[in-house]
Amino acid sequence: MSLFSWPVRVYWEDTDAGGVVYHASYVRFMERGRTEWLRAQGIDQMTFRESTSLGFVVREMHLDFLRAARLDDELLVTVAVKERRSASMLFGQEIVRGDTTVLRATVRVACVNLDTMRPAQIPADLFAPELPLT
Repeated sequence: MSLFSWPVRVYWEDTDAGGVVYHASYVRFMERGRTEWLRAQGIDQMTFRESTSLGFVVREMHLDFLRAARLDDELLVTVAVKERRSASMLFGQEIVRGDTTVLRATVRVACVNLDTMRPAQIPADLFAPELPLT
């Protein structure tokens, strides 16, 4: 699977009192990247939920903070599928500023029935064939 990227600019609301990006803001940036990746796959999350009662929730996340980002920085959030199982996916994500990697992460998302919050299989036809099961 190819690398997907989504641009993000740092606003005041993303920073602490010193103008440095607050650590939880990186999680929001990565969520936006994964959401836009889904949209680029032709998946509208509301339509998906309404038609299947399914959605994706974060199951596990590992973050490696390498550099600080600051107010007004232009960042790029990348998303790459590392593994796809029947009910979960593992993403590799980075947040970069120019040639500098600010954060590196792995994120496992699980497919769940949003009415019961129980694990569910990812529909076989949801993603293009280049995302095979492992």
